[in-house]
Amino acid sequence: MAGSDPAPKSRTSVYERVKRAFDIVGACLGLVFLSPIIVGIALAIKSDSPGAVFYCGKRVGKYGRQFEIYKFRTMRPDSEELGTTTAKDDPRITRLGGKLRRYKLDELPQLLNVLKGEMSFVGPRPEVKEHTDAYNKEEEGILDIAPGITDFSSLQFYNLDELLGTANAHYMFVSELRDQKNVLRLKYVRERGLLTDTKILMRTVRMFIASLVRGLKDSGS
Repeated sequence: MAGSDPAPKSRTSVYERVKRAFDIVGACLGLVFLSPIIVGIALAIKSDSPGAVFYCGKRVGKYGRQFEIYKFRTMRPDSEELGTTTAKDDPRITRLGGKLRRYKLDELPQLLNVLKGEMSFVGPRPEVKEHTDAYNKEEEGILDIAPGITDFSSLQFYNLDELLGTANAHYMFVSELRDQKNVLRLKYVRERGLLTDTKILMRTVRMFIASLVRGLKDSGS
């Protein structure tokens, strides 16, 4: 893939080394300190519905290499055979899965992807091959860097299922939202840097906390 970053190679190299060091330290600390929550969610999934605790799905990463992304399972087994786009109130989602998805807790196992170097904390969200095969020449630049847990696109479409609605969500994603997400992914590729990453992480944490607070208020009302 042709690079999209006009920054000098030496500066980019320093940034990438610092970023990778942060990813390793952050993923290790996250796995240690969040281990009680991770174990608790795993046990809750086993008691809530039959099937595996984790979902491992193929995604396209840096330079077009495929890898397995880790998530807590939030759907009934083999649900992906019916499509990879998840609609609002999708009947495939389990009772507990809906809550995990609402607060993004199903993404916690991706700390392992970060530790393995397949993903970063900040970077374009990885897609299935169906969507990356549709990239135009410019959009192929998204695959020049490692995918991430959060980026501009993740923030803009934090509640993607709400935007997709309940009717023909896959068509809605392909015809309306996929291009918009790719514009934001390319924006990150062009503007990435330590300051940009820090701002995205801080905004992600704020949105998570706001979502959690709203959920607690809703459950108490």
